[in-house]
Amino acid sequence: MTDFQNFSVPYTPSVAYSEKVAYFSMEFAIHQPLKIYSGGLGFLSGSHLRSAYDLKQNLIGIGILWKYGYYDQGRNQDQTLKPEWFEKTYSFLVDTGIKFQIEVHSSPVWVKAFYLPPETFGSAPLFLLSTDTPENDYLSQTITHKLYDSDVAGKIAQFMLLGLGGAKLLDKLNFNPDVYHLNEAHGVSAIFHLMRKFGSKSAVKKQLVFTTHTPEEAGNEKHDIYLCEKMGYFNGFSLSEVRSLTGMSGDLFNHSLAAFRFARKANGVSKLHGEVSRHMWENYEDIPEITSITNSQNYHYWADKQLYKYLDENDKDRFDDRKYFLKKRAFEIVADQTGKLLDPSILTIVWARRFASYKRPDLLTRDLKRFEKLINNPSKPVQFIWAGKPYPMDYGAISVFNQLVHLSKKYPNVAVCVGYELALSKRLKQASDIWLNNPRVPREASGTSGMTAAMNGAVNFSTFDGWICEFAKHGKNSFIVPTADYKKMNIPEQDDFDLNNLFQVLEEEIVPTYYDDPTAWRNIVQNGMREVVENFESDRMAKEYYELMYQDKKL
Repeated sequence: MTDFQNFSVPYTPSVAYSEKVAYFSMEFAIHQPLKIYSGGLGFLSGSHLRSAYDLKQNLIGIGILWKYGYYDQGRNQDQTLKPEWFEKTYSFLVDTGIKFQIEVHSSPVWVKAFYLPPETFGSAPLFLLSTDTPENDYLSQTITHKLYDSDVAGKIAQFMLLGLGGAKLLDKLNFNPDVYHLNEAHGVSAIFHLMRKFGSKSAVKKQLVFTTHTPEEAGNEKHDIYLCEKMGYFNGFSLSEVRSLTGMSGDLFNHSLAAFRFARKANGVSKLHGEVSRHMWENYEDIPEITSITNSQNYHYWADKQLYKYLDENDKDRFDDRKYFLKKRAFEIVADQTGKLLDPSILTIVWARRFASYKRPDLLTRDLKRFEKLINNPSKPVQFIWAGKPYPMDYGAISVFNQLVHLSKKYPNVAVCVGYELALSKRLKQASDIWLNNPRVPREASGTSGMTAAMNGAVNFSTFDGWICEFAKHGKNSFIVPTADYKKMNIPEQDDFDLNNLFQVLEEEIVPTYYDDPTAWRNIVQNGMREVVENFESDRMAKEYYELMYQDKKL
């Protein structure tokens, strides 16, 4: 029986990782049945908790139990995107019996805590907060209904629940972390609880670390400081006290800036992102050292073990047969959704990840004549699959998704899938020969999807951004879009430059290698599989967080 009044991790922590850590994240992608994530941030935190469990680290996760998840991605009658919200219930979560209140907009809101035991899905202990209880009025219940609520006040309330509520839960559990780790700034309101608890900014700073995932200053969350105060975000501290503590003036509260100024250490999520972050924040005072720990993904959860078995045994025939089988199996899902039955022997390009405009999902289709020539080549054809979830209120991204749906209707070898969550993500990576990633440089902080693609025998083809800069060897383990001095280009010029180079590499290198030199192709695939596990497996990342962030007490 778990003792939630004096909680400790339900296994003996490794001596190397004995420091108690509370890991705050707005989303966790632990396993397909638990739909409390939207994209890369959740995939990253899910793999982190899996490796923390594998390594027996003394770490627990703090998140939110989203009643309707992010959203369910369905289709309208014409196959276009239809965001839907269905209630989720989870028999595998444990009701801790813990209930407490936080103040939101001068009203007490009841918070209930649920628990995901480590043995359920193989992750470090995870606590999830919910306001969907009968003691609350309907408005208070909705705080935990939809991940990233589109209503500004609703989103601030969610941030308060994660930060203030999460910090208060730790007191109720009597867990008393040595380190409070904010994975993104959504939970930074915790600092105002910790100020009451520890009494000074310097005392809070000794125990707080911060991971930023945003590669541009404008992308960091900011809200009206007066609205934040009115809603109780600052836990009773006056605006003058908040301004003094955070060094902020003006009408906006910058959540990331507050996190930086209360953290003893901070990190970006790739080497390039670390450099970008240091430059981005260099003119701000009271910012800690910003190091980098490159995001990684969990081999045990993501990798196809049979592919690796045949790779290790150097059994080329079985390796090729296994990849063929993986493609064929995944294509049945594609056919079920779209009516397109793709051919496992044909070069298959997949673009699948969070659907955002800077990631340019439609880039290759902007030169339709060249695109058609590529997919209709009679001797060396190419198949395309798109998938991904736009933010449900991002009508520009939804429009691009729907344009691709309509475009796909013209071709038997082009498909657009819905329901892009953990399960479909893994299957599409197994379906993929080329994992296409073409964000505008340098907009991608890390971009971890290519790691798990490589773990399933797909070759990364990417613009030179995020984690790829540390991994890619063109023509050896991946293919890279030639780079330019993008600072001298406007957006249309950058898009045109990248579009032309994408096609050139496809036409002159990727397609000929796949069809004309299967041995060379297999070598590229296998090099990627080996090297991604050597350097981008989440056990390495989880170790680095302890060594560089948690155990290093220097301010």
